[in-house]
Amino acid sequence: MNRKVKSVGSALMALTLAAGLLGACSEKQGTAEPGANPAKTESGKPDTSKKVQLVWYLLGDAHKDSQKVIDEWNKMLEKDLNTTVKVNFTTWNEWQTKYNLLLASGEKVDMIFASSWAGFYKYAKQGAFLDLSKLLPVYAPETWKTVPKQDWNDVSTGDKIYAVPSTFSEYTPNGIVYREDWRKELNLPEIKDLAALEAYLDGVKKAKPKVTPIGGKAWNEINTLFFAVHDFQGIGGDSGVIAARSYDKPREIMAYPFTQEFADWAKKMKSWADKGYWSSNTLSSQTEAGDLIKAGTGAVYWRNPAAAGGFITDVKKSNPDIELAYFPFTRFHKYAVPNLSINNGMAIPKNAPNPERSLMVLDKLRNDPKYFDLMTYGVEGLHYDKSADGKHIVVPAKGQDPKAVKKYDIASWGWRYEPNMRSEEGGWAGFDKLNEEFKSQSKPNLFAPILMDYEPVKSQLAAVNQVFQQYGQPLMLGLVPDVDKALDTYRSKLKAAGVDAVLDYVQKQANAYYGEKGIK
Repeated sequence: MNRKVKSVGSALMALTLAAGLLGACSEKQGTAEPGANPAKTESGKPDTSKKVQLVWYLLGDAHKDSQKVIDEWNKMLEKDLNTTVKVNFTTWNEWQTKYNLLLASGEKVDMIFASSWAGFYKYAKQGAFLDLSKLLPVYAPETWKTVPKQDWNDVSTGDKIYAVPSTFSEYTPNGIVYREDWRKELNLPEIKDLAALEAYLDGVKKAKPKVTPIGGKAWNEINTLFFAVHDFQGIGGDSGVIAARSYDKPREIMAYPFTQEFADWAKKMKSWADKGYWSSNTLSSQTEAGDLIKAGTGAVYWRNPAAAGGFITDVKKSNPDIELAYFPFTRFHKYAVPNLSINNGMAIPKNAPNPERSLMVLDKLRNDPKYFDLMTYGVEGLHYDKSADGKHIVVPAKGQDPKAVKKYDIASWGWRYEPNMRSEEGGWAGFDKLNEEFKSQSKPNLFAPILMDYEPVKSQLAAVNQVFQQYGQPLMLGLVPDVDKALDTYRSKLKAAGVDAVLDYVQKQANAYYGEKGIK
């Protein structure tokens, strides 16, 4: 799931607080790990004689029917494992801050969604999560057998395993959904490169002056486009302005605002902004570009392939006259990088009261289709029906009003297990074809596993990210009167904030990782 473009500033304050609290928390923990001597019944199975209520946290928002679904799940769990689960959601509003504080506050949480894009490696290194290596074979035996060794490696440090990764090959490169019907209507070139995209934006704006091609918030569209066009590779997570020169030059780490590529890009974006490709208030806008496509006043929307497929399918239902297409940014350089298995997963916080029972529940949830279908797709006969071949779902169920019964869609990514997954019948036809394209161009992920905690440069990092937000974002979007002057100011502010110290830190961490893995 691509909720991965984060508000750097809001995350940073919580990260700094979390680091200190997590360190203190870790120091107070005993050395004995739960489950080292598991309690078993005479049958040899784990003891579930004591009834337990677990507390789990998922990212994002609940569905309006979430409690109905969870109530059904708890009936099954109570019967099978003498357990119930209270599921809490962070919501998508400032979720980073809430997530960080959950791990730092000592709140009793039995299991939590974990991801590389939600700071998993950082928190694992800080001691926020429980080592599961001794628990998994006993309390999650099916999961232990079915997760590939490489996926366990992705969630391990040394011989310690800190999460259960999802088991689902996934490619989530950046890209854009756009009004294909307008491209055809205006006889504009097929979008294959940056020049064609620029011609498309220009053609739409001139022919349809009431349309803002990238309406609402344009930051994701333009920032990810910049990285993709130049093959710059984000590295260091919250470092904001640090990148590797290219996929083929992973050791060449730089602060990209000081490159000629960025200077040229800022001038191009100034021309795009002046032509009205996005609004002057785009950085403060709370409107999604996709909503303006549906309203007929927007043309382009940043999405990853899965999100693009969902959006295209929804628009086909609500606005059948609109034809949409998708351009993945992988086509700029003809390769795709799969997500790490811990792009989505589930972890157990260090102070969890019931780690053993949580693993038993997760084992059921991942591997038992009845459990998986309920918590992933909702109530059968209401939210969905199975298709005749059993491989797909029909949304909503037959006889249900689509306006009243919405697709059951929560952050269920942490327990994905490919054999149990079902695609939606009538979904976007281009999705499977795209995945085949990505698989044929696949290269290993070199950047996501690099651990960064930034403790040695936390003050410089905070200052750099503040400068990034105040001066870098307006410059990236062409919202400055004089690009050369704004660029000089941005660079001098970054230097004063300590960008060189941050760059040096990231370079050393990257070199250490690449040396360990034998990457040149």
